[in-house]
Amino acid sequence: MKRRKFLKNSTLSTAGILSATLLTSCKEQEPLKKSTINTPPIKPIAICTWNFLNATAKAWEVLNAGGNSLDAVQQGVMVEEADTTNQTVGVGGRPDRDGNVTLDSCIMDKNGNCGSVVYLQNIASPVSVARKVMEDTPHVILAGKGAEQFAYEKGFKKTNLLTEQSKKEWLEWKKTSEYKPIINIENHDTIGMLAIDKNGDISGACTTSGMAYKIGGRVGDSPIIGAGLFVDNEIGAATATGVGEEVVRTVGSFLIVELIRQGKTPQEACEEGVKRIIAKNKDNTDFQIGFIAINKKGETGSYCIQPGFTYRSYSKEGHINIPSKSYIKS
Repeated sequence: MKRRKFLKNSTLSTAGILSATLLTSCKEQEPLKKSTINTPPIKPIAICTWNFLNATAKAWEVLNAGGNSLDAVQQGVMVEEADTTNQTVGVGGRPDRDGNVTLDSCIMDKNGNCGSVVYLQNIASPVSVARKVMEDTPHVILAGKGAEQFAYEKGFKKTNLLTEQSKKEWLEWKKTSEYKPIINIENHDTIGMLAIDKNGDISGACTTSGMAYKIGGRVGDSPIIGAGLFVDNEIGAATATGVGEEVVRTVGSFLIVELIRQGKTPQEACEEGVKRIIAKNKDNTDFQIGFIAINKKGETGSYCIQPGFTYRSYSKEGHINIPSKSYIKS
């Protein structure tokens, strides 16, 4: 009886000590937890793939004036679509192997509405056509001649997209016709932009002329909702750049947003997205993929396969170009 009484008292004492220890531990951690929860969201903010400072500057101009995130991402990427020195987007984009400049773009708003154009020719601003598809049709994607005809009906003008510089480089390429995209140059083929406005609403856009000297008709991930771009206004958004085929195979941007939903930070989610691609390409990582992501609080992240990828951010905290961490180290 004395032994039972001793064990009972010992057990109660031990439980009391453990409880006190746990309570003390919780009290010590409580301020950190509250601090994390109460961190004010970063808004407005715009981020984009690569160092397109003029694009984020334009998006910030819209946001800082009180504009919405949808207008911000559209106007931001339009800057690059109109820049003839940028040979990866819009006017002046490098053509396919037949000499045709074909453009792909999509846009997505806070409500999950989205529009996309693929294999669009002779139109200078595909993201603007994609928005018209979203707002003026019951469809999500228009392609090729149908997309072009729709653009004309909406008042867009026919434009020669092949500049002399891009034509000269294409004719030089034809001498060998060797298709081997150069990492961070011809893989540097997309601007994806994500933004949060003053109301906390998220939108995204993605636009590209695709891989240089691709087979005619090729479409990558950029205009595919869930692959090149995905927005969930309750959670966050993600967009991609690089070899689109690999992003399509993993539905990369959707995957990253879902990982954020499960509790990962944007940085952790981007890293997992790249690792999923690596897992399917164990014998060949001689290509580039880059993801950027943002959550509802305005926290951002990025990750890529090869070193050299960056993303630009514009908020009240500043206008900065951020080097991305990479799976392969330099």
